[in-house]
Amino acid sequence: MTRLWVIGRPIAHSLSPIMHGAALAALGSAAQYGRREVAPDGLAAFVDEVRGDASTLGFNVTLPYKVAIAGFLDRLEASAVQVGAVNTVVREGGALVGLNTDAEGLARSLREAGIEPRGRRALVIGAGGAARAALVALEGAERRIAARDLEKARALVGILGIDAAVQPLDAIDPDVELLVQASSATLDPQQGAALAARLPLARLPREAAVVDLVYRPRRTAVLAAAEALGLSTVDGTGMLVHQGALALERWLGVPAPVAVMRAALTAALDAG
Repeated sequence: MTRLWVIGRPIAHSLSPIMHGAALAALGSAAQYGRREVAPDGLAAFVDEVRGDASTLGFNVTLPYKVAIAGFLDRLEASAVQVGAVNTVVREGGALVGLNTDAEGLARSLREAGIEPRGRRALVIGAGGAARAALVALEGAERRIAARDLEKARALVGILGIDAAVQPLDAIDPDVELLVQASSATLDPQQGAALAARLPLARLPREAAVVDLVYRPRRTAVLAAAEALGLSTVDGTGMLVHQGALALERWLGVPAPVAVMRAALTAALDAG
């Protein structure tokens, strides 16, 4: 049996098996996609297991292993090097190759929503892994980053080697056309509401778009506040679907059924 996995800790919450399971069924593939919770001291053993099992085509990587996994792989593609993180591992012959589909997944999601970042003034909120991918996806834009931890934000800009202004979260220049919320704050309704109150949403240009990379809840406090002001919004499901579709295409070598994946993900989110 051909296998695919998503690994992380914790991992029970991951919706990737639902999304990929629907895609594999639509493609008529017999491959099975499952979750594996891996302890930090078991990461090397898991990679060795996969390397020795030719029936495993590859796996996805989620928190907290997107950076650590790189040290156990045979090679990294440019996408993983650029973002500084791996979210997808592909078997190529006897080698395990790490890549990153998060940045391109976000770029595709923005294009799907009719948003072209190139040449626009863009602000990323946060300084973690999602912010890394967002800053890479926004290549060609005038990039800025705001976070609670300014030193972490400056370090991230330095690691990525990009030209991006760093701003305090409470002193954001509202003259931006695209705001990407890439922190974990909106996972929690109370923290999300507090963040929405701190952001200068009411002072953004009327043509500005607001994106939140959190997909659960789909309508975060930041998106709700932006919608109330008449701003266009994009939720995090598009990035999740497209990063998954890109991974599936690498594993199977065929176009991914994006509409099927989106429908399965949306149904799972709506079911709670």
